Amino acid sequence: MSNRQVTIKDATKLGLTTEEYDKVLSILGRVPNYTELCLYSVMWSEHASYKNSINWLKTLPREGEQIMVEAGEENAGMVDIGDGLACVFKIESHNHPSAVEPYQGAATGVGGINRDIFTMGARPIAQLNSLRFGNIESDRTKWLLKGVVRGIADYGNAFGVPVVGGEVYFDDSYSTNPLVNAMSVGIVKEGETISAISEGVGNPVFIVGSSTGKDGIHGATFASADLHEDSADDIPSVQVGDPFQEKLLLEASLEVIKTGALVGMQDMGAAGIICSCSEMSEKGNSGMKINLDKVPLRQENMEAWEMLLSESQERMLLVGKKGRESEIEAVFDKWDLNCKIIGEVIAEDKLEYFHKGKLVAEVPASTLVLGGGAPVYDREYTEPAYYKENLKFDISQITEPNNYVEVANALLKAPNIASKKWVIEQYDTMVQTNNMNTNEPSDAGIVDVRGTDTALALTTDCNSRYVYSDPEQGASIAVAEAARNIVCSGGEPLAITNCLNFGNPYNPEAFWQFVGAIKGMGDACKRFNTPVTGGNVSFYNQTSIKGVNIPVYPTPTIGMLGLLKDKTNKMSLSFKNEDDLIYLIGETKNDISQSEYLNTWHKVRKSPVPYFNMDEELAVQDVVKKLISSKVINSAHDVSEGGIFITLLESGLTNNLGFDIKSDKNIRKDAFLFGESQSRIIVSVSKQKEKELLDIANLGNIQFNLLGKVAGSKMIIDNENFGDIKIAKEDYDTALEKLI
Repeated sequence: MSNRQVTIKDATKLGLTTEEYDKVLSILGRVPNYTELCLYSVMWSEHASYKNSINWLKTLPREGEQIMVEAGEENAGMVDIGDGLACVFKIESHNHPSAVEPYQGAATGVGGINRDIFTMGARPIAQLNSLRFGNIESDRTKWLLKGVVRGIADYGNAFGVPVVGGEVYFDDSYSTNPLVNAMSVGIVKEGETISAISEGVGNPVFIVGSSTGKDGIHGATFASADLHEDSADDIPSVQVGDPFQEKLLLEASLEVIKTGALVGMQDMGAAGIICSCSEMSEKGNSGMKINLDKVPLRQENMEAWEMLLSESQERMLLVGKKGRESEIEAVFDKWDLNCKIIGEVIAEDKLEYFHKGKLVAEVPASTLVLGGGAPVYDREYTEPAYYKENLKFDISQITEPNNYVEVANALLKAPNIASKKWVIEQYDTMVQTNNMNTNEPSDAGIVDVRGTDTALALTTDCNSRYVYSDPEQGASIAVAEAARNIVCSGGEPLAITNCLNFGNPYNPEAFWQFVGAIKGMGDACKRFNTPVTGGNVSFYNQTSIKGVNIPVYPTPTIGMLGLLKDKTNKMSLSFKNEDDLIYLIGETKNDISQSEYLNTWHKVRKSPVPYFNMDEELAVQDVVKKLISSKVINSAHDVSEGGIFITLLESGLTNNLGFDIKSDKNIRKDAFLFGESQSRIIVSVSKQKEKELLDIANLGNIQFNLLGKVAGSKMIIDNENFGDIKIAKEDYDTALEKLI
């Protein structure tokens, strides 16, 4: 099959269009064989080539004073964090594999993103994730949730990297197609990195790590198509991971870099050997001659195309310096890993693959990758009718509840708000002992950078309901909330990585959502001075509802990196002392749009995005930065899902401290307590430092006001008892587990 001639029928079956097949014919000047056609099909898939998204991705801000590699230049972004150190970080999706095999889909997503970090020479020190599922009452959702969480936990825990942050959301739009976004963060000394490049004629090409099998074949193609009823039949497209093998590969990879015997290294993720060969060669303006008979296999009778496309995990492609082969081999022999020379670097822009003594594929390396021959498209986009329908929402048509205590109790147990303790407790959050949030949680994950005065602040954020309502404003809010979480934790936002989860790009309304989100994200990143270091685009995320395929809610997940230059400035979200004063920094609006309250209590889904003004957001964050750096306040927690009530509740949980506050009589009480208008942060301050708070806040040109005080264990609002914080904590902590 590897050598047989192909037809247009083969091409379309592999996901290529007629025009793309014609382009292959033009490039080669002949009809390709099956192996060669497979190479183009995977490398020109959306997952590998970004052919439908790259023109818009290029509009995002990608330059900054601390950025050390340009977005897309390496496997992950790299940012200078001082003290001769750099932070390497990235977020990616593993949605489609997780939809058909949640355990291995999620596990290999964790493995893949960690390899992106250590293939650059950085040691992973933290993981985060962002997960989306359908209706929690559905048996399928429960199966997916349990499998995904167990896959992340089993792989990450065994690999030995703590999970320090993340999010879990539920919505019907994700019922068929869950989203599994994994983020990894590593540290490397400047000068100890390695590039994903191949150069130097005659230099040896190694494959190292696990043996190659038939798992994951055409995985990139699988990730570039809609899921359907028979997608479970594509189970060979799901990779199988081994975290213990990955741990060995991590140590061997970091050790071999220090020998100085390497030219370049790249992990084998989507599209396997062919992707690593072509991308490394194109970057070095060179080619490779590869003997597939030398590839260690774990299955017999594999054909050439299967070896080249396999996405077997825990493998790397290395280019070494000629004459220093033994140094490389000695490292991998020490760690009991495969290390085989399978070819050499050649001068021509050409990839030659031999199998059983015969040339089975010969293609120009540069034509397989973006910027070489891979196609690039500008897709049509159209504003959907629902957008203007949302704008017709009138808050006066929503009846205020008769029993606010009942609403509050319902919200704190809502799946999107309730504690994710059931999930978090399955993850190892304490391995490496660098997680600074184990006793006092902050809005962002805080990770100690040992041997320095600094710490990293890390978060993943996106309210996809907002993005669906208004992609541009919703994506801006996602960036703003990420920055708000960093700031509330004592950090300064530095840069972002993103995971852009959207529907079919050939659907003009779905692509409109994508374009709007890119615009909003780009504008916000410019205002926060947080350039985009890289990330991932995942299209073709669809769900079938009543027999109709609809895109999932557009979900541009933001993974943000921040820095605490002085780790003693770490700020937690928890109330510390009775009688501390509670202040709201920022202005509450008469707004319940797209709130969890409006959606879950009133079952109203059509409304505009919550109020958001970037200038106000920046001013609020600036004031809170000053309050923290001046060591004035005792806690800071941003107002997000569930509004002020949930923010106060979460601030009280750690130390079982309640509150006694008054609502604003000029605003509807439901909007005050449960509305999600943006740019608001709740802080607590001792009475002795109230004047210092007022002095700083008065300089900020923002609205702020005293809500009340931290008080005992009762939650009192307008003299009404909303319950005991300890009882609320039990309900909040166990709600998700009870639903599952």
